Amino acid sequence: MNGGLLVAGTTSDAGKSVVTAGICRWLVRQGVKVAPFKAQNMSLNSFVTREGAEIGRAQAMQAQACRVEPTAHMNPVLLKPGGERSSQVVLLGRPVGEMSARGYHGGRQERLLGTVLDSLAELRASHDAVICEGAGSPAEINLRRTDIVNMGIARGAGLPVLVVGDIDRGGVFASFFGTVALLAPEDQALVAGFLVNKFRGDVSLLEPGLEMLHGLTGRRTYGVLPFRHGLGIDEEDGLRVSLRGTVRESAVAPPVGEDVLRIAVCAVPLMSNFTDVDALAAEPGVVVRFVDRPEELADADLVIVPGTRGTVRALEWLRERGLADAIARRAAEQRPVLGICGGFQLLGEHIEDDVESRAGRVDGLGLLPVRVRFDREKTLTRPVGEALGERVEGYEIHHGVAEVVAGEPFLDGCRVGQTWGTHWHGSLESDGFRRAFLREVAAAAGRRFVPAPDTSFAALREEQLDRLGDLIEHHADTDALWRLIESGAPQGLPFIPPGAPA
Repeated sequence: MNGGLLVAGTTSDAGKSVVTAGICRWLVRQGVKVAPFKAQNMSLNSFVTREGAEIGRAQAMQAQACRVEPTAHMNPVLLKPGGERSSQVVLLGRPVGEMSARGYHGGRQERLLGTVLDSLAELRASHDAVICEGAGSPAEINLRRTDIVNMGIARGAGLPVLVVGDIDRGGVFASFFGTVALLAPEDQALVAGFLVNKFRGDVSLLEPGLEMLHGLTGRRTYGVLPFRHGLGIDEEDGLRVSLRGTVRESAVAPPVGEDVLRIAVCAVPLMSNFTDVDALAAEPGVVVRFVDRPEELADADLVIVPGTRGTVRALEWLRERGLADAIARRAAEQRPVLGICGGFQLLGEHIEDDVESRAGRVDGLGLLPVRVRFDREKTLTRPVGEALGERVEGYEIHHGVAEVVAGEPFLDGCRVGQTWGTHWHGSLESDGFRRAFLREVAAAAGRRFVPAPDTSFAALREEQLDRLGDLIEHHADTDALWRLIESGAPQGLPFIPPGAPA
């Protein structure tokens, strides 16, 4: 078998990432050697592979669904937004420069098609099947000429396309029909059919619509996936201006101790790797909330300043909103504060940035004895160490180089009293360290909170991935899906006018 499939969507956030992961997990349980692939990803949630390459976290999660190590070939192009109109371009795991959206779509993107096709061919040569994820919608007619992630890669590699639609948003039938009808005949020939995502209710009520859709398009629906809470793991979206009020999915189990632990995460601009807090939210009795107002820190037992693609901009934002003063008061009162990556840097004495913001020397919050200088070379590592008597694994993605001049050592950073800072993403996924850290926080906060002794974040992640595989196995036509992956799009699919504009 040397199969492939492109999972496209009618919109962004239609469920492409989780459907791709679900198909991958279903296939690997059938004994298929499978790999994920996304030609181009725009995300501030990224991961470092063992060879030191930076890729999107969604592809790292999908690799875990496949039970394989992630590689740069699984996400050859990663765009990391630095604002509304520019992004850092990461090619095969390494940053190659900043580029405006106009510059990228004006020619650079088109020239990368050969690179992404080579990466896909590399994966196909060493796996039985490769499940590819598209981006946004394949019917972005203004971008089709330079497209390398949707129909561009499908046509270049001869991949069948499955279009996912989020019925919870409404308008799914129009979205399916319109997506096909705005594609060129050569692209339409590869669109095999549809997958309905996030359906609530009785499927029999949906079936007449699916039959009419088949009559209108000549394309079948390969499954109707029911709505399930808590499956949005390792999201790509790092561009949200504010996540205030958003609560990460928490474990259903009741607290082990008498108290819960409340954690407030500052929703800084260009927030990166906010998935760092998922391991905390997995602990029974821990409530994690994203906030953007100083009064929302008042009852928090721990405040986290997360990573960001714009450290200086985040620092200004904290000061403008009064959050900087609220965090400083907490530190003075010996109430726990944790800075991760960019959040760690802005807790320091000063930042010299001629790379990211080009702001020069900027005063930090002065809560940790750390001086930061931005280097043009990006640090991309997978460190292993020890803290609080426990083994810790993590990964680093940053331009800022921190000089720690005092304080108590803490991973690569330091702590002063109850203010902690480190560049390490993912450290809280180490179960023993997470429990030890939460015990310190609870003691400092005066909470009778006790970490559960048996919470395994890795096991919970595996359970989530198995749930995704179950969704595909139980609610998709897996025989038809198998034929699609193995043999490609059916022959003779009808053309739906008007097609792509000239």
